[in-house]
Amino acid sequence: MSFPLLMSFIGLCVLLALTPGPDTFLVLRFSMGGSRPGIAAAIGSAFGGIVWATVVAAGVAALLEQSATAYRTLKVIGGIYLLYLGIRALIDHRRARLADAEAEVELAQGKPATVRSAFAAGLLSCIFNPKVGLFYLAVLPQFLNHVTFANTLTLGAIESTIAAIEMILLAVAAARAVALLKRPKIRSGLEQASAGILAALGIGTAGSAVA
Repeated sequence: MSFPLLMSFIGLCVLLALTPGPDTFLVLRFSMGGSRPGIAAAIGSAFGGIVWATVVAAGVAALLEQSATAYRTLKVIGGIYLLYLGIRALIDHRRARLADAEAEVELAQGKPATVRSAFAAGLLSCIFNPKVGLFYLAVLPQFLNHVTFANTLTLGAIESTIAAIEMILLAVAAARAVALLKRPKIRSGLEQASAGILAALGIGTAGSAVA
């Protein structure tokens, strides 16, 4: 791969990383609870990208391009998962409002589990998004002189790394903003908005697959 092609690919990845998507709103959602869960969700999403890059490099993702049924099935699963995350976030928010101080103590004690669940959510959200695999399948070969497993996986790792850096910065910034805006009404509005967006994205994703 030539240096100009590499720089062009990096530039494209930066532009794509700045474009909001399901993973962006997922990171924002978990950042409401602090920077650690948000960063965990970002890293999980990045690992999901590497999984897709590995699948594409192995040539398996071509099945999704050729099989409309397989693509729709994976898309519906991804949409349902995003919808589940949005609904669960709304339920958790309602429970937190009703539980008062006791819920705050339990939340503080359960922070490690929250980090693990955030990582898993980011990972699964990316894995169940077939557009990531089809993007790699369509775009990565355009920047390679010779398409090999190693070269394809390398470009996938570069894209995932750039996306992870952008989402980690977003998570830190969002967590700090929440820390500065401690007003319950503002935080409540942010949590409900992010949960609602996730649910809407899930409905839209699943709906577009069956339309």
